[in-house]
Amino acid sequence: MNTTTDLILIGALAAVWLTAGLLADALPVARTARELRRRARALSALVGAGVAVFLAVPLLTSLLPGESAASTAALLASIPALVVVTVTARRLTQIRRGAAAFATAPLAPAPPALVAAAAHPLVATPLQVTGLAALAGVPIAAGLIEVPGASVAGIVITVTAVVVLALAVRHVVRHSRLNLAVLAPLTRGRLRARPAAVSRSEAYVMLPEEPTAPAKPATHEVDLAA
Repeated sequence: MNTTTDLILIGALAAVWLTAGLLADALPVARTARELRRRARALSALVGAGVAVFLAVPLLTSLLPGESAASTAALLASIPALVVVTVTARRLTQIRRGAAAFATAPLAPAPPALVAAAAHPLVATPLQVTGLAALAGVPIAAGLIEVPGASVAGIVITVTAVVVLALAVRHVVRHSRLNLAVLAPLTRGRLRARPAAVSRSEAYVMLPEEPTAPAKPATHEVDLAA
C-alpha cells in the first residue's frame, strides 16, 4: 500500500474543497459587485480544481504499483461533489453574470438580490459537505480505518447527517434573513391609489333653472260664416 501517495492525493482533495467551502461561506459578505464577481470566479476555479483532483485520484492510483485506499477514501466526497457540479456550479455562473452587469460601475454596492442568491443553501452547503467528506477520507487513506466496517460506517453516516443538517439550517436562516432585505423596499414603498384632486375652478356648479314663459290665453275662434 502506497500510503504516502494516498495521503498526498486525499490531502490535496480535502484542501481544495475545504478552501472552496470557506470561500463560499464568505461569498455573501462581498460589499461591491466587483468583489462579488471576483469571489464567484475564484470559487468556480476552486470547483474546477476539485473536480480535476477527483479525476486524478483513480488515474494515479491505477498507474502506481501496489494497493491503494485513495479511491475508496475519495468515494466519501463523490456524492456531494456531484451536487456541486450539477447544482452549485450553475448558481455560481448566474451570480457571476449578474455581477458582470455592474462592470461599468465596479464600486457599486452588491445588489441585495445577488447577495441573497450567493447565500442560497445550495451554494455553500454542498461545497462544505464535500470538504468535510474529503477530510474524513484522510484516516482511510492513512490506513487508520479499514473499509468496509459496519461500526465505522454507521458512525460516519450519523456524523455526516448531523453536520449536513446543521450546515443546511445555518444557510437557510441566513438566506431567509437576506431575502427580507430584498423585499423590504417593496413593503416600505407601497403605492396606494388616491382620488384625483379636483380644483375649485373645475368643480361642477349647477346652473339656476330658467323661468318658464307664462301660458298665453286662448283666443276665441272667429265664425267666418256669421
